[in-house]
Amino acid sequence: MAQPSFWEDQSAAQKVISELNGLKSVVEKMNVLKAAQEDLEVTLELAAEENDMDLFAEANEAAAKQNEAIGKFELELMLSGPHDKNNAIVELHPGAGGTESQDWAAILLRMYTRWAEDKGFKVETLDYLPGDEAGVKSVTLLIKGHNAYGYLKAEKGVHRLVRISPFDASGRRHTSFASLDVIPELDDDIEVEIRPEDLRIDVFRSSGAGGQHVNTTDSAVRITHLPTGIVVSCQSERSQIQNRAVAMNMLKARLYEKKRQEQEAELAGIRGEQKDIAWGSQIRSYVFHPYSLVKDHRTGYEVGNAQSVVDGNLDGFIDAYLRWQLAIQQGKATATVNNDLDV
Repeated sequence: MAQPSFWEDQSAAQKVISELNGLKSVVEKMNVLKAAQEDLEVTLELAAEENDMDLFAEANEAAAKQNEAIGKFELELMLSGPHDKNNAIVELHPGAGGTESQDWAAILLRMYTRWAEDKGFKVETLDYLPGDEAGVKSVTLLIKGHNAYGYLKAEKGVHRLVRISPFDASGRRHTSFASLDVIPELDDDIEVEIRPEDLRIDVFRSSGAGGQHVNTTDSAVRITHLPTGIVVSCQSERSQIQNRAVAMNMLKARLYEKKRQEQEAELAGIRGEQKDIAWGSQIRSYVFHPYSLVKDHRTGYEVGNAQSVVDGNLDGFIDAYLRWQLAIQQGKATATVNNDLDV
């Protein structure tokens, strides 16, 4: 940053500043933890010297807060993937079931919006298609914030809801499904080849919430990538040109993610592993009747207060997933070393 030419490329300069801010954040949090640890040790020494039960109680309370803070810090340090620090593009789609599943998708939309806002992230609605009677048919969000993708990649998959349906006059129990797809918003320096002849671009009138331009001009844009069948759309901006630019960035990210998944599938086949990278397998169940429970089927982590979870309290599930993934990676690394030694 001290170089005279630093500001000649504004985009590159902003990336460096963003990286610096991320590193500063880690160092500052580490210093806060160290200072709290030192204060805790002093309190414990003083309590022991004076045999002060009140000080011991104060130290116990401080230790609990310190453990919680260390856990959150460890979670951030686990987000070291190549795109973990990026913004996240989130897509929600209800499964079969009409109004039931569309309402479930709307509940998930509220859940992730509240979680993101609690994290201090900015949430932008890129595309929104409302349900016929209630809920949503599809929605695409851009969640902006440091490590947004690193956190939200834990949520990718199919989410299952069991409840007494508010749309059933007989009060019967229903099961609904909705899928969540998460991809990182890519940096400009990552190149993805997109040929103009492979695209079909349609314009239409926006259907979501917005300003005066909504439903008055054909500003919304839908892009279909013909070779892969990938479809992206954007209606959040005021002009067709802006919506097209955002949609192209979304398509770039989707194509990059598709290529990455194909490479992972090929490697998994070489290793003899079975890995579903399609629409997604059921990752979590949210049960409101006959009991209250949310359980992640990958990690086994569960919470008895289902309402709290759909209100946005997801950190426990994300933490469990990242630690589970880390254990898997360490296990594979150990297996690779052992195989090399055997050879």
